[in-house]
Amino acid sequence: MKVIVPPIKSQGIKTKLVPWILSQIPEDAERWIEPFMGTGVVGFNSGFEVALMADINPHLVRFYEGLRTDEITPDTVREYLDLEGKLLSQSDEAGWAHYRAVRTRFNTTQAPLDFMFLNRAGFNGMIRFSKKGGWNIPFCKKPDRFIGMMTTKIVNQVARVRNVVKPGWRFSVSHFRDMIKEAGPNDIIYCDPPYHGRNVDYFQSWSDDDEAELAALLKATSARFILSTWHHNDFRTNESLARFWADFQIVTREHFYHAGAKEANRRPMIEALVMNFAPKKVIVEEPELDEGDGIEAEAAPVLAEFQSELGYK
Repeated sequence: MKVIVPPIKSQGIKTKLVPWILSQIPEDAERWIEPFMGTGVVGFNSGFEVALMADINPHLVRFYEGLRTDEITPDTVREYLDLEGKLLSQSDEAGWAHYRAVRTRFNTTQAPLDFMFLNRAGFNGMIRFSKKGGWNIPFCKKPDRFIGMMTTKIVNQVARVRNVVKPGWRFSVSHFRDMIKEAGPNDIIYCDPPYHGRNVDYFQSWSDDDEAELAALLKATSARFILSTWHHNDFRTNESLARFWADFQIVTREHFYHAGAKEANRRPMIEALVMNFAPKKVIVEEPELDEGDGIEAEAAPVLAEFQSELGYK
């Protein structure tokens, strides 16, 4: 399977797990519902004609809604990145000055293309905001980031995602409970919430109460669902599986995350899919990735070293 890679990146993106997740989709499902859209990589590869894509992060929703309505196009993205990339490459402080300028502008106007720029020019493709709602990721220290091939790569990613977003798709800023309550017996719900029991600072925290509410809603739904979570790693086990998800079917698969630029920083994780229907027994090969592999590993210092520069606490 050739997996379409979206133009917005995040840590924990499911790019290499897409074929495994989609292999479990019931063949008679008619509508895709994704209450934790994130980058949208799973939904964009799902092939559904009708989909409800939601997230509490308005910047993600605003970007993809702009793409759906043609407010954002491959041409406008190229024009924007050509201009901002040139300014970045010529900026003082090896690019930092212009990165700060775009960050300040985004924190005021919340323009979708500025969000894309900060995401792709920020450290390790991360998404993080301060408690005041300001962008909270440092510059990747590559002033020539958008000169040449990177801009073409992002433009191609925008074009590929735009081609799979159908007229029957809807993007909304919504709480997961509202999306799940919309679901019916012909729907498939895919949930990729913040991983319970791990550090999350994506847009808001994720608590025991959130996990409990999600489990209760999915237990009550007439739709079928698949939920992504973690099973265990080298250091500990996900205790929430026994606490919240023991009544459901669970399948697992080993996956590696990059925690930095070096191969030695690859960290194995046993991923889990939780379902309210019988899992399929399938053999899934490694995907062929279309235009990149999700997050580019940046040879940069850890985030903590940048806090004084960012000005956020």
